[in-house]
Amino acid sequence: MHVDAAIRSRKSVRRFQPWPVPRHTIEQLLELAARAPSGNNIQPWHVHVITGGKKQALCDAILRHAETGSATTAEYKYYPDDWFEPFKTRRREVGFGLYEALGIDRHDVAARRHQELRNYSFFDAPVGLLVSLDRRLNTGSYMDLGMFIQSFMLAARGKGLHTCPQAAFAWYHEIVREHVPLAPEHILVCGIALGHEDQGAAENALATPREPIRTFTSFHGFDTANET
Repeated sequence: MHVDAAIRSRKSVRRFQPWPVPRHTIEQLLELAARAPSGNNIQPWHVHVITGGKKQALCDAILRHAETGSATTAEYKYYPDDWFEPFKTRRREVGFGLYEALGIDRHDVAARRHQELRNYSFFDAPVGLLVSLDRRLNTGSYMDLGMFIQSFMLAARGKGLHTCPQAAFAWYHEIVREHVPLAPEHILVCGIALGHEDQGAAENALATPREPIRTFTSFHGFDTANET
């Protein structure tokens, strides 16, 4: 698959087929992702890959806590304390779009909560990854980690697989630590669901829009008269 096609076809899949992904395939994806750039080549990422009974035990434990509403607190801030435009509208639109695709009324709190909790089953993906970062590092390493995660997701597309990056796991890092040997000095940044897309699932038909480049780019020093 050409890299352009991988980028354009990558999306957050929220329902997977149960088909297994071989360990050697996951290792290939991680090897490719590790080519991501990082400041001074420090390669700050660490990944725990879980599947089978180990994954199920973790998912069950998180769901028991999540269903009672007793989430812990993430060790970093992902979203702003107060939403503002244009980000507030973009957030609302993707949420409403997902619920509409699933036929969930925006006022149906129970159905919305049920969909939210599906995060903690990795949306039925056979493989879950838990990505962490040493807390002693600084902001730049989060940029490095983002490039690693994107590289992994694009490599997965190259193998015909799909993913869903899931910051939701960060709110249950204390439970994750009971199931995988996450180092005390590491912050759990996110999970990633990996597997084969359920192409018949309504939620996977959601296509999130992207802003045209004119809204986020300024060009300087170009001679427009000589451009072709």
